[in-house]
Amino acid sequence: MTDPDTLARQRYYTMMAVEIAGVAGAVFGLYIIGRSVDVLPRVIGAGIVLSALLMIAVVPKSMARRWRTPPE
Repeated sequence: MTDPDTLARQRYYTMMAVEIAGVAGAVFGLYIIGRSVDVLPRVIGAGIVLSALLMIAVVPKSMARRWRTPPE
């Protein structure tokens, strides 16, 4: 059985990794927008940025809600 502190630390690191991946996705989308000349790549870049920002805002909170300790 794993130690509760170790499990909490692993879950925290997982949530932070999701946030870092979202930031990396947003930066990638901004890079695509900045380097493109045509409209279609800019639209794709904007979609990547918006989905990454949504991921940053929603996924860690839902993970924390799912992993919350049940009331006794």
